[in-house]
Amino acid sequence: MDLFGTAGIRGSAVADVTPELAVAVGAAAGADARGDDKAFVVARDGRETGPALAAAMSAGLQAGGMRVLDAGVLPTPALAYASQGRRGVQLTASHNPPEDNGIKLFVDGSEYDRERELAIEDRVDSDPEYASWADWGETESIEVLPDYREAVAEYAREHGAPLDGLTVAVDCGNGVAGLATPQVLRELGAHVVTLNANVDGHFPGRPSKPTPETIGDLMNFVADGDAAFGIAHDGDADRIVVVDGDGEVVHEDTVLAILAEHYTRDSDAADPVVVTTPNASARIDERVGEAGGRVERVRLGALHEGIAAAREDGGDVVFAAEPWKHVHAAFGGWIDGVASAAVLSRLVADAGGLAALREPVTERPYRKVSVECPDAAKEAVMARLAEDLPAEFPDADVDTEYGVRLEFPDASWTLVRPSGTEPYVRVYAEADDVDDLVESVAGVVEDAVAEA
Repeated sequence: MDLFGTAGIRGSAVADVTPELAVAVGAAAGADARGDDKAFVVARDGRETGPALAAAMSAGLQAGGMRVLDAGVLPTPALAYASQGRRGVQLTASHNPPEDNGIKLFVDGSEYDRERELAIEDRVDSDPEYASWADWGETESIEVLPDYREAVAEYAREHGAPLDGLTVAVDCGNGVAGLATPQVLRELGAHVVTLNANVDGHFPGRPSKPTPETIGDLMNFVADGDAAFGIAHDGDADRIVVVDGDGEVVHEDTVLAILAEHYTRDSDAADPVVVTTPNASARIDERVGEAGGRVERVRLGALHEGIAAAREDGGDVVFAAEPWKHVHAAFGGWIDGVASAAVLSRLVADAGGLAALREPVTERPYRKVSVECPDAAKEAVMARLAEDLPAEFPDADVDTEYGVRLEFPDASWTLVRPSGTEPYVRVYAEADDVDDLVESVAGVVEDAVAEA
């Protein structure tokens, strides 16, 4: 059984992530954790199916011998914060539509790695391993939000400058960011104007995934008003999208480069490392290199694994991120959009505006396209592309660890990788002549698919 994708278990709450599955995963997680601290923090986002799934998950954990600490409705990063020194589970489908839900498991502030996920899958495939009747766990309620919000604010004060009334517009998308980001920014001194800040599992204000197509209200509000910039979150507050003072979305890799450069310059480590993913821009490498650090890449959805590997190699990880999602390594090992909002706001205040932060970042045109490819053909297609793409672009440096990534002497690049969830091969590219590059690369991909 393949349960876990790149971000936990996710799917329809009626057909896939059902109460039956939540009980089974809870029992499996409980059996897997026996011998450790027997406490699991359980929380959920604001989806309508959340209460039933949280109850089912708690039942499975208790039958597995775990004590359940019910934290109620939380942003996912707040649940991760609460899982430090113990384990935790968040019922969330992140940016998926309202009919979906999902399960994310944490240990000591980090998402389960692939080895732990496979252990859970194996246990779910077999009969439930319930604890002895006398060892079934109990449940108690705990409060997490006040401590989490204060911890984020305290951490952010170590970076940038006081906000002193800086006006920030925050679109919470009817997700659980409404419980944290506005409160943290106000604690830091900002004047915060909110959109869609009430938690509503139907997401009536806009779709949960923040994109240029869905956050038009925020973009127009910032463009027409006096906010210095805007922030948009997804349903569980691990993602952040930034809108500049003109109401335009700032490219996610530019935001990543700004934060990566800041953390690299701020570090006194001998070998500061930023961990990111193969689809992330070379602008990150440029800014991190300028600040005296280096970049390591890891597959999508595995930032925690990349952090562990870089540390094993002796590097000091100062920041880790994939587009829209950031791990503030000195704060914790989880993806945290609330911390990103707080730190970025203080960096904007310190620089005198978002434009000043963006100015050093080289922003080349960027595109992503999808080429249809049957799932069964993906392995053969990628094997062929590992030979055909370097032959087509002999002046490029080639990395085939996570797809096929080509880097050119002028710092432009392209990445070709199979989608993990849909029948496509993805082509990413960044270059001054990005349309020509995408056309050439996509042509090679189409030929490989046709011959597979």
